[in-house]
This record gives sequence, C-alpha cells and structure tokens, in this order.
Amino acid sequence: MSYNQWFQEHAAKHRAIMNKLTHLNEQEVIEYFRFENMVIQESEFCPLYAENKKCHDTPELNCYLCACPNFRFNDKGFKQEEDKTLFSTCSIESPDGDQYISETAIHQNCAGCLVPHRESYIKKVFDRDWLKIMSEVPCETNLSGD
Repeated sequence: MSYNQWFQEHAAKHRAIMNKLTHLNEQEVIEYFRFENMVIQESEFCPLYAENKKCHDTPELNCYLCACPNFRFNDKGFKQEEDKTLFSTCSIESPDGDQYISETAIHQNCAGCLVPHRESYIKKVFDRDWLKIMSEVPCETNLSGD
C-alpha cells in the first residue's frame, strides 16, 4: 500500500468517527481518541486494536493524530541518496525519530517519537478536520522544492 493510499483511507476513517462526535466539545473529542477507548469503541480504526497493541510504547497514548503532522512523504520519492530513494522524512527532525533503510529505500521510522500522541500537542494543533492538520504531509515535490 502506498503512503497516499493509506493517508486517504485513514482520513476517511477519521472523518467517519468525527461525524459521530459532533455533539462533543474539543476536549471530549480528544479524550474519546484515547487508546483505551478507541480499542473498545472504534476497533476498525487501527489493525493493532485487534491485538490490544499500541504502536508506541507509552502509558498514555492518544490516537487522534495517528500519523503525524510533521511526517512528510512522497510516493515517487524525494531524492536519491546513493542508490536508495528517500520516500519519507520528519519535518522537525525529531531526535526520537529514526530511519528504516533497505537496499533500495529510506523511510522515516517514527516508532520512538511520541510528539503527536500527547494530548498537550493535540490541543495545540487541533482541528475537527484531520486533513487540515495534515495538509503538509503529502508532498509532490522534492525536499529542495523543485
């Protein structure tokens, strides 16, 4: 599955949940997206929920920003680094992030980063429209802007 395909499918799932939560205020929406509630109420939102497994090892995980507004991807690749194509990166260069490097590709590995899963961060960037928060994530140009 391409990054863009996942991104569009996830946006649709997020929108469907938000359509059910119009009666909740911002704080209640954020609380609704806590991992413990989502596993029970929205089991189809994440494949890991079936195993009651978290994507990040942290006691308090909020899934509102499943996918990070600081993540950048380009399914065609940003650039070549030697014989590998860079497909994704972190716009804030989080020190908790890493890269997965295969024989032909480089992908951002966000498993060690908790930035978008903290409720304090979610409150700062909150919008009921997930795509507005995530608007800079899909990139059609290379990293230098060409």
